[in-house]
Amino acid sequence: MKKLLLLFNLLSAMACTHAQTPDAKTIEAKKYMASIEHIAPFRILTTDSTYLTPANLKKGMPVMVIYFSPDCSHCQHMMYELKPKMKELKNIQVVMITWSRENDIRPIREFQRDFDLKKYPNFTLGTEGYTAKAQNYYQVKTTPFIAIYNKGGNISKYFDKVVPVDTILAAVKKV
Repeated sequence: MKKLLLLFNLLSAMACTHAQTPDAKTIEAKKYMASIEHIAPFRILTTDSTYLTPANLKKGMPVMVIYFSPDCSHCQHMMYELKPKMKELKNIQVVMITWSRENDIRPIREFQRDFDLKKYPNFTLGTEGYTAKAQNYYQVKTTPFIAIYNKGGNISKYFDKVVPVDTILAAVKKV
């Protein structure tokens, strides 16, 4: 009986020790979160043919950066789902960034037109051309990639894969 009790205590101690050790995935996520702590140093050509950088964003207002592709079905589906819920995003600056050949903004203008985004002054769409600064900064592997920053410009939440729109909106409400 004493041996059984000793074995049980040993196993309990090992379980407690293991439970307090973060796994590799958690450690990697924390490192990544620290690496994107601030908004990417982008420079995009917007659909109205002007350039936008983080310095042009309104101070003291949360920002959601969406790295997208105009022909990405996941990005389009996300926008269809967001469309009836746009009022929930009115207090956040949304910067949608993509890449393009030779700063071609025609596909981005079509995307903006298709989703009637001109009606929403808090939405800015643009291309970073070939520079891929934002793409590299966020290590974008799939689109849409979403990073949400609080009023102080610090990362609050990011999504590196497709998530339900309600999950995005819940994260926006927390900033």
